[in-house]
Amino acid sequence: MDKTTPNHTQTVSGWAAHDSSGKITPFTFQRRENGANDVTIQILYCGICHTDLHYAKNDWGITMYPVVPGHEIVGVITKVGSNVKGFKEGDRAGVGCLAATCLDCEYCNTHQENYCQQLQFTYNGLFWDGTITYGGYSHMIVADYRYVVHIPEKLNMEGAAPLLCAGITVFSPMKDHGLVESGGKRIGVVGLGGLGHMAVKFGKAFGHHVTVISRSADKEWEAKHRLGADEFIVSSEQKQMEGGKKTMDFILDTVSGQHSLLPLLELLKINGTLFIVGAPSQPLELPAFPLIFGKRSVKGGIIGGIKETQEMLYLCGKHNITCDTELIRPDQINDAMHRLANNDVRYRFVIDIASSSSQPPCSS
Repeated sequence: MDKTTPNHTQTVSGWAAHDSSGKITPFTFQRRENGANDVTIQILYCGICHTDLHYAKNDWGITMYPVVPGHEIVGVITKVGSNVKGFKEGDRAGVGCLAATCLDCEYCNTHQENYCQQLQFTYNGLFWDGTITYGGYSHMIVADYRYVVHIPEKLNMEGAAPLLCAGITVFSPMKDHGLVESGGKRIGVVGLGGLGHMAVKFGKAFGHHVTVISRSADKEWEAKHRLGADEFIVSSEQKQMEGGKKTMDFILDTVSGQHSLLPLLELLKINGTLFIVGAPSQPLELPAFPLIFGKRSVKGGIIGGIKETQEMLYLCGKHNITCDTELIRPDQINDAMHRLANNDVRYRFVIDIASSSSQPPCSS
């Protein structure tokens, strides 16, 4: 399949992985011309998601090399197509995980585009014209305006970038379960990484009692005193887990590594819900007894629709919520990927795209 069409006449510099080593190197490629429904965005910042690492290394066996990762993209609109509504040149804008959907199924028509069967992602996807999509590890992107969001002026652009994946991934299940509109629930957050720390921030902003569940005892001070969590449970400490049984209405599991669901299910009250947003590479065991004896539910989900993402961003502007980031240059991407694989980041690497030249070096 062709990676470009005759319409792809814009030469762009970026960074790509070319094989399963996952090494990211400078890469020059072509993007399409700005069409009637498109906006062109000069990329200023792009977050590094754990998904980027999976795709770079072909952990899921679906990578189409070369792959330009990046779906936490913020920048400034430089061109607007004739059919575009709601955006103009100079607007602060963001692009998350979505590049294209069918626009006409029950999910697209109810603002749940993220569950459309024809969903295509911002990178490693196939756009409507049959070309492979390239992501935000680059200087500019052309995106259909129906998958673009406004970044509120109040939000720091660097801290706003990861909201387009990490933020919406935890916001969406909270909204689905009535945790955005009203407070007073007891919620648990499993894992204190890029997703988990955002869940804590949202939970406290929306008025809930938040407990962080982590295998790392050394994260307790951070969870309580800097992020505002009410309680902290070390998952390997049996006494602490026993003390937390049947105390939580809702648990958000953000962990991507292999782990047991049984102890988490037992923390839930009757009718409680365990919502999984992490993506372990191996299947998780789902024990039946804590479900049937507790009328509990296990659910999962990915990101959110565009309308929901925009709502989240406006609420983040209202509450001044951004992601905690570590800003890096493009020549530090491989070092960041290595640290990410070892969970050595608090809490999201963000690439300062604007700091680089048109053909920047990339570390080994």
